[in-house]
This record gives sequence, structure tokens and C-alpha cells, in this order.
Amino acid sequence: MSESNTPDPNTSGANVPPRPPLPDAGAPGYQGTSGAPSSAGHPSDQPWYAQAHHQQSAHDAGQHAPGAAFTTQPLPGESTSGRPHDAKVGSGKIVAVLVAAAIVGAVSGLGGAAIGNDVFQPQATAVAPKGSTQITVNDPDQVNQTTGIATKTLPSVVTISATSSSGGGTGSGVVLSEDGYVVTNTHVVTLDGASSDASLRVTTSDGRVFNAKIVGTDPIYDLAVIKLTDASDLTPITFADSAKLNVGDTTVAVGAPLGLSNTVTTGIVSALNRSIQIASSAVPDSGEQEQGQGQNGESPFQFDFGQGQQRGSGSSGTISIAVIQTDAAINPGNSGGALVDDEGNLIGINVAIATAGGGSSSSSEAGSIGVGFSIPSNVVKRVADEIIKDGKATHGLLGAMVGNSADAKDSTVAGALISDVTPGGAAAKAGLKAGDVVTEFDGVPVRDATDLTAQVRALAAGSSADLVYVRDGRSLSADVTLGTLND
Repeated sequence: MSESNTPDPNTSGANVPPRPPLPDAGAPGYQGTSGAPSSAGHPSDQPWYAQAHHQQSAHDAGQHAPGAAFTTQPLPGESTSGRPHDAKVGSGKIVAVLVAAAIVGAVSGLGGAAIGNDVFQPQATAVAPKGSTQITVNDPDQVNQTTGIATKTLPSVVTISATSSSGGGTGSGVVLSEDGYVVTNTHVVTLDGASSDASLRVTTSDGRVFNAKIVGTDPIYDLAVIKLTDASDLTPITFADSAKLNVGDTTVAVGAPLGLSNTVTTGIVSALNRSIQIASSAVPDSGEQEQGQGQNGESPFQFDFGQGQQRGSGSSGTISIAVIQTDAAINPGNSGGALVDDEGNLIGINVAIATAGGGSSSSSEAGSIGVGFSIPSNVVKRVADEIIKDGKATHGLLGAMVGNSADAKDSTVAGALISDVTPGGAAAKAGLKAGDVVTEFDGVPVRDATDLTAQVRALAAGSSADLVYVRDGRSLSADVTLGTLND
């Protein structure tokens, strides 16, 4: 995001108070506080991948990890020339040694020696990162990587309360811009389709409360963007490339399960290229008809509905979405919150959980069994960008009816079995025919109809993709240009 335009007393000739004494670094109960504000920026003008102001300041310093902004304050009369981008002090909130910020260095590979040499020098002070929240560190000598990840991520995650005449519930959201754009799930802000104009109240990790309005919803991938009213100085999340994830990578889920804001849980990437089918009252019954259904019977997957939230009472359709599977604990209320990597960068938006009792379990009975799902960050960014720009997002359409190849008699390969193609549609133009079995789409393995539907929907309308299929025992390939799903 853009650098702050706030005047710096250190470079404007203002009197600078004497440096406060360095307190005991081992004192229990150290907590970070919010730091200096910076100018608001609109996501259409500034890339979301940019670091927030306090991260850039740390980078410019050349010695501290992203998420921590350290500077030595000058003595009265001391020259500040040759020291650009010193971190700014906001509202006089100077903390002695911000242990919670310091340990972010561990995330970026700074060893304990580096932290000790750089952070705990005499006469040094640390300025709290912009938008930071209170992270309690009782034993600063024993901090770990997760503490650093939480310190960086929590300021970018909010708690959302949605209420309407038909009920209410809580969920989570992730900050996209300093001036209040937040991405979350459609089922959070619409109470799963029960309300199109729910009243939204958003609480940030540092305790500020805002009203919010819906910018646009995308029921097909259960994503939505809201805008906080009169918001400023928020901390946007940093996006990671979800296409570069490996099974086994560290994951940290951040959100408000059961209304418990600022909750952090850890795990790993359990599986990639996973697709799930979920009942959704926010999507029309016909939303998935054109490409068929991929699962038989009741699905074990469901949205992780927040505290007090019930399923919408409208007619229920289904959606197929590509997800990251994780064993980080995700519970009702985590919906819309962040799944981040070992550097605190966004890899997914938490959306659903599996329940041991099947999809009929109510939200009060559902809980984490170590099988949670997040929408990949690359899909989130595309959809959110389109919603902010146009108020809605587009999705690809293959123009074929499909089923599970493994369910067909005498099948020899798993994939999505095409039973019919729409004349003039994308599949027909690519040369696909009834009886073909699609085994790969856009570089992702396809094992059933849900996989194919989810991958097609993940792309924007008009996108091109490579497709591999089996016909008469031969593996063939084709280039396909997707049509537009009318939802």
C-alpha cells in the first residue's frame, strides 16, 4: 500500500522528547498496541500484494522482518538526515520492546541471535506496527513462529455480525484495503440466502466497530465483498500465490469461531486440488444443472455457520468449489476468515467443514474433526477484484452434462464422464463428444464431475484452458475457451 503522508516530527524540525528508558525485556504480559495511521488507498489503485506501510518501513530498514517496524528515536538536536522512512509514532503510542512484533523475524528466517543483536540493543525502541492488535507474550524468550504469524495476520482479520428479521449470526472477514474493503463468504453476509439486506457490524482486532454495506456477492464460489463505513488505517492482508502450495505446508487459521474473535489455530495443508459440493440456499436450484452433479446422496460438507446462524429457508441449490484442505481447526464462525502460510500471507478464505455425522448436522452439533476447507487465494483475488470493479464476478461454462466415470459400467479410468454437449457451447467447439472422459483440466487432475465443475467455475468467463480426455482408450488433449455461466 502507499506510504503514509503523515508529517514526521523527526524530519520537520519539531522538538523530540527524550528517549524513554528501555524496560525489562523479560517482563511478563507484553502486548502490542496500534501504531501510526497511514493514508487510505483504494484497491483499484493499489495492488493487494503490496506490503502495508509498517512492513515497507521494516524492509527499508534492511534488518527486520515484514510486520515489524523498528527505529531508534533521535535525541533532541540529533540529525535525521540520511535515514529515510523512519517508522512514525502515532498518538504517542511508543512501546518499549514490542516482543510480539520482534518475533515475526523468526517467520522470515531471522535466528535468535539476530533478534537478540538487533532488537535488544540499549537505547533502542520499537514502534508498534500500524493496525496491530494486542498479542500477549508472557515469556519473550520462548516465542515461536506461530506467535509471529498471529502478530502479522490478526490486524487483517475482522469479526462480522449479520442480523435480519429472520435471525442473525457471526462470521469472519479479511481486510483488502486500508479504507475498508473486506472479503468474506456470501453465506456469512446473507445468512445463507435468508436475507439480501442484513445489517452488518464489523469489529476489528483492535476493537474498532464499523457499519458495513455489501458491495457484491458471488454465490457460485460463496465469496462476497463488503465495505466498512468511514473506515481508515486498516491493515490489508498480503496475498500469497496459492498455486505454489505443497501438501504439508504450514497453515494457520485466523477468525472468530463461535464468536471468539482473534482466535488462531494451526495445522498443515492436508490436500490440494480437492473439490467439494455444498448445499447453498443463496444459489438458485439451476446454478449447477448445466454441468451435472458430482456426488450421490447427502454431502458430508457444510458451511461453518457462525454463532446463532441457521441455514437459509429458501430453495437450496448446490455449488462445487475447488478448495485447500487443512487440519487446522475450523469451526462455526471461522467462515470468511483467513488461512495463511508460515509468513502470515493469505493462501485461502475459510469456507466449510466436514462433519462426522454428515451434512444433516446442525451448526450447534458441528465442530472441527480436522477436515476443513478454504477457497484458494488466487480464486479469492480474481473474484474479489471483479466484485469491486463490477459488483459481481463471472464464471466459466463448459456446456456439457457430466457424471462420474467411476460410476459407469465397465469404466477403466476415473474422471468426469460427458453424457451430452450443448450445441455451439465450449465443449462442442473443442471437439468433445458424449462418452469422453475428462481426466485433467487446466493442469489439475479431474477424478469426478465435482472436480471438473469446480475447476471450470474457478475461472472467469471467456478464459482458455487445456483439457485432457480419454476417448476409446486413447488420451487426447484439447484447448477450450469457456462460455459464461448465467447465475
